Amino acid sequence: MQVLFARHHVRVFRFALRLVRNEATAEDLISDVFLDVWRQAGKFEGRSAVSTWLLAIARFKALSSLRRKPELALDEEAAEAIEDTSDTPEVALEKKEKGEVLRQCMSALSAEHREIVDLVYYHEKSVEEVAEIVGIPEATVKTRMFYARKKLAELLKAQGIGRGWP
Repeated sequence: MQVLFARHHVRVFRFALRLVRNEATAEDLISDVFLDVWRQAGKFEGRSAVSTWLLAIARFKALSSLRRKPELALDEEAAEAIEDTSDTPEVALEKKEKGEVLRQCMSALSAEHREIVDLVYYHEKSVEEVAEIVGIPEATVKTRMFYARKKLAELLKAQGIGRGWP
């Protein structure tokens, strides 16, 4: 592989550079080309010269690179205008603590109720899907969901967490 790279990397680089007109992109492309050659060496059938094979791979990668949406530079003014919507450390800590309380309350539910809540809220399954997974009628899923939410609300209220917490 070292010999192959030493013999052909300059030619492949120059070829890619002529196509993409950017040195950094051309460098990335030759890295990809030789990585592909290393991975697919067994697929080379010898119907053409090795250099032809390398240049064909480089051409394909260069054209694919050119088809991709060009990256636009972000100017300072635009960067300043982007609003930071992340939570403050205080809010993040509060959410973490409430999440821990919620996990504790979830563990206090019966196994049947916990399973339904987990599938619906954490795995985003529909009532029909939950019924199929658990092997119970849809009406039973709805009933269990009703009582699970009711019990969970009671447990959360007892912990000092009301409805509408973030």
